[in-house]
This record gives sequence, C-alpha cells and structure tokens, in this order.
Amino acid sequence: MITWILWGVLLGILAFMLGRRLVSPKYLTELDQEEFRSGYRKAQLIDVREPKEYNGGHILGARNIPLSQLKHRITEIRTDQPVYLYCQSGSRSRQAARTIRKQRDMKDLYHLKKGFRKWTGKIKKKN
Repeated sequence: MITWILWGVLLGILAFMLGRRLVSPKYLTELDQEEFRSGYRKAQLIDVREPKEYNGGHILGARNIPLSQLKHRITEIRTDQPVYLYCQSGSRSRQAARTIRKQRDMKDLYHLKKGFRKWTGKIKKKN
C-alpha cells in the first residue's frame, strides 16, 4: 500500500515538473515566427543558448545571454523595453523568462514558439 502512495507522489511531482517546463506561464507570451519577426526589432532580442550554439548561428541582432549565466548578468536586461527570448526549442527561454520575471519584475516577456530550430528568417554565424 505504501509503495502505491510513493509511486503516486513520485508521478505527481514528475507531472508538475514536466508541466512547468512545457506550459508557458501567463506572464510569457508565446509568438509564432511572424509575430516574433514583427516585434523583435523594437525590443531586446536575447538568445539564451550557450555561446557555442549562438556562434553556430543566431537571429540577426540577437544578444547572447546564456541561461547558465542569466542570474549573474540579469542587470544587462533593461526593464523599460520588451524582451524577446529564444533558445533551440523553447524550454530554456521559458526558464529564462521565469528568472527575469522574478529578479527584474518584468511583464513584457515574449518567446519564440518552437525555438530557433524552426526559424526560417535571417541568421548570422560567427566564425
């Protein structure tokens, strides 16, 4: 009986953690490519992937602030402009939005649906 309860608790925790990763919170607006493309030039465009990924190709005009460094570099994000975030698939940009929301109390947070891997717009590569 106790093992069934433990399995239930474990599955509940797992479902909660998975849901947190996959579901966009209310303060984060998920945008498709067209919506993202039409608004990011008037905002702070931040690529939260690691430098190696960023150097392999990124959206033209994006600044690289990796999720792994975000807490230490949070003051680089202005609070008076919207923030457009993206990563490879969308999960790291959701985590980044959560961090920015908590530490900078921002409300204008947007992220690219399905991430950079589905991006068809202009990109820039670093050598």
